[in-house]
Amino acid sequence: MSVMNVRRLIPTTALAGAVALGLVSLSACAGTSDAADGDKGGKLDVVASFYPMQYLAERIGGGHVAVETLTKPGVEPHDLELKPKQIGALGEADVILYLKGIQPAVDEAIAQAGVKNTIDATTLTKLEAHGTEVGHDHGDEHADEHAEEEGHEGHDHGSEAGADPHVWLDPVKYAEVAKGVGSAFEKADPDHAADYRKNTDALVKKLGGLNTEFETGLKNTATRTFITTHSAFGYLAERYHLEQEGISGIDPESEPSPARMKELQEIAAKDKVSTVFFETLASDKTAKTLAGDTGLKTDVLDPLEGITDKSRGGDYIEVMRSNLTALKKALGAK
Repeated sequence: MSVMNVRRLIPTTALAGAVALGLVSLSACAGTSDAADGDKGGKLDVVASFYPMQYLAERIGGGHVAVETLTKPGVEPHDLELKPKQIGALGEADVILYLKGIQPAVDEAIAQAGVKNTIDATTLTKLEAHGTEVGHDHGDEHADEHAEEEGHEGHDHGSEAGADPHVWLDPVKYAEVAKGVGSAFEKADPDHAADYRKNTDALVKKLGGLNTEFETGLKNTATRTFITTHSAFGYLAERYHLEQEGISGIDPESEPSPARMKELQEIAAKDKVSTVFFETLASDKTAKTLAGDTGLKTDVLDPLEGITDKSRGGDYIEVMRSNLTALKKALGAK
């Protein structure tokens, strides 16, 4: 492929030199790769699909793993398109950790990679259907019925049964996933099983403490309703007895209908909503439009799909605590 591209771009007389240069470059790359493998020192080579999976791999794996993430900081994970080099590298991983339903391109590439130790986080906890009225007609009667029973509306997510994949935003469910990842690491690398178990227990304990902070902080509030751009907080809302009203659906880039915007204005007035939340990786246009039309404030509620220099914290725990602070303020916690 490289030689074909070179033939298109440069004269034939320069081809030999270009090929020679290409061979030198390939040799250099090979040398770098070998050095990198040597630097891993026999560590478990883990590929994580995006930040919530990366965080688990790093905390549970500790010094025994080398973790690479497919979604770089600042990239909106839902829209990720993999480069050929990334797809090729998947087949070389010892372990692949991903969350099916978030990134279609990643799901397809992983299915083709054929790596024995492939961990789908959605199989490690129970998924549920919830979201907003946006795109509720996803063709699954049972998911809609379940959503109505829970006080939510279905959404347009493309995975089976309308399942919401944003489990990491509920510390309890995230801890369930962590336990499953820990067990998978133990099987993939039995020599360090005791350390993986110890690290998993420590992380689960930390997530349990975070859950307690949310329960205590959101126990008594002036309102239980919050409005957010991206319908990612269904599990969090359910866990702490809140009501999520999303401007858009699971896809943060989808545009709400005029009817939905009007409905949200009515909900804001009825439920005494003070704040419209937006996020760091997606456009804040609709949130600011709604806030301007209703005289509401705006603030950040981070779905933690990636950590950037704009994030309110350096890791999962710190950003979740910032989310709690923002929710307490917006909901009028007492």
